[in-house]
Amino acid sequence: MIRITNPITRLDYPDPDVIRVGDTYYMVSTTMHFMPGCEILRSYDLVNWEHVVYVYDRLDSTPGQTLEGEANSYGKGMWAASLRYHKGIFYVCFVANDTGKTYLYTSSTVEGPWEKHCIKGFYHDCSLLFDEDDRVYIAYGNREIYITELKPDCSGPLEGGLHRLAVKDSKTCALGYEGTHFYKINGRYYLFFIHSLEDRWMRAEACFMSQSVDGTFTGGDVLVDDMGFWGQGVAQGGIVDTPEGKWYGILFQDSGAVGRIPVLVPVSWDNHRPVFGEGGKAPRTFMVSSLRPHYLYEPLVQSDDFKGEKGLDKETARRRYGCFGLKSVWQFNHEPDVSLLSLDQEQGILWMTAGKVCRRLTQARNVLTQRMLYPGCSGEITVNVGELKEGDCAGLCVLQGCYGMIGVTRREGKLYVVMRGAEPNAQNRAETEEKEWESLEVMEDEIRLKAEADFTDRKDEARFYCLYHGEWKMVGVTHKLYFRLDHFTGGRFGLFLYAAKEKGGRAGFRNFVYGCKDKKE
Repeated sequence: MIRITNPITRLDYPDPDVIRVGDTYYMVSTTMHFMPGCEILRSYDLVNWEHVVYVYDRLDSTPGQTLEGEANSYGKGMWAASLRYHKGIFYVCFVANDTGKTYLYTSSTVEGPWEKHCIKGFYHDCSLLFDEDDRVYIAYGNREIYITELKPDCSGPLEGGLHRLAVKDSKTCALGYEGTHFYKINGRYYLFFIHSLEDRWMRAEACFMSQSVDGTFTGGDVLVDDMGFWGQGVAQGGIVDTPEGKWYGILFQDSGAVGRIPVLVPVSWDNHRPVFGEGGKAPRTFMVSSLRPHYLYEPLVQSDDFKGEKGLDKETARRRYGCFGLKSVWQFNHEPDVSLLSLDQEQGILWMTAGKVCRRLTQARNVLTQRMLYPGCSGEITVNVGELKEGDCAGLCVLQGCYGMIGVTRREGKLYVVMRGAEPNAQNRAETEEKEWESLEVMEDEIRLKAEADFTDRKDEARFYCLYHGEWKMVGVTHKLYFRLDHFTGGRFGLFLYAAKEKGGRAGFRNFVYGCKDKKE
């Protein structure tokens, strides 16, 4: 037995869905605009998780997904995937809110390769259910939840098949039922949702049950609790059983600028109705069993010397280096242009070339990101700036709509360390020019930069430093971070280069060090 302390990953893994295949649990979550996308994690105890695979490297390579011109897909991309395993096949189904499509990926192994399909129609926050007699249903919607029968190959609605309104939420709550998870357990059908309370904004988990797929679904809220954190409820996610017959839910909680973090909740049953938590609360700590007690998990965030590893077998190499040959802990802000990247593993340096001119960091291609850790973390990087062109800026950022960053720019032939960012309170940050709070002239071609973030109790602040004459010097101001719908993701460290005047400048990045603040129990 091991003790779990919520939240379980301390990282932004929202809208989780979870399954068990044999002795292995798998979890998928929303990755929005980041590429590669649709990350699947695995665990043997539901507490500790590690990366397995990205389902896709690229989605549709649209102008928004490739950051062509001023186009982008921030806050859109893939949402709320459904993960299922049926008759030896893994299924991942999700919609992308920038393309308006419903995607279905299939594979005979979770490691892939994954085959891409589309389901005709758009099914918001959908969930697949494979039933008896090879019938398959998709449940979906917002406020009004529908169940539609699909063709056996899942290519679209089955002509003459079931299509019905199953559950309808009140019009007075700010968020109606969505985030559907659809199950058949012991002959009964269950629909799980997230929604907000009618009298105030607080997420709650709801469940409705029926004895038949076309029968009446009855139910209501099954978990209304914020674990003492700012009225931010715990809701939306999948449920899963253990081999010994225990049940758990993996839901998420809004945790401020760090994002939406998974919470593990025990589930029991009372007359076929699910009972979440203990005494109506999501417990902060409790004991769970491990299916592989001595297994060592690979961290979900890591330092990187950019030298790779030699002698790995094909499966391990694919799992550990699944981000276009970089460590799988990294994701690009959008689909990368790999022709602008060069990795020198002998020297341990990642070179980026500026491939477009843009007015702000968020329109730069190839921003290489890692999730940030609750309650606080730091990132350090050495940047080679000797080949920057006039107006270029390269460095380390905290990527959100209200991003902040420390970088090195070439201005009138001289190099300056600068702290810049988006105005935190701007109404439309996408159209707001970057603000520069401070600049500091430097003479070296290699500069060590650092970003620190504090998310404790929604403090949500970042500070930026450079190594100046052998000591860390704070540059600029303490930058306020926010979780908002413009990006709809938690803050991330990002390595970046962008050009303000002309393409072709280069910057090199080496020796990224990820630091973790001690967790407060």
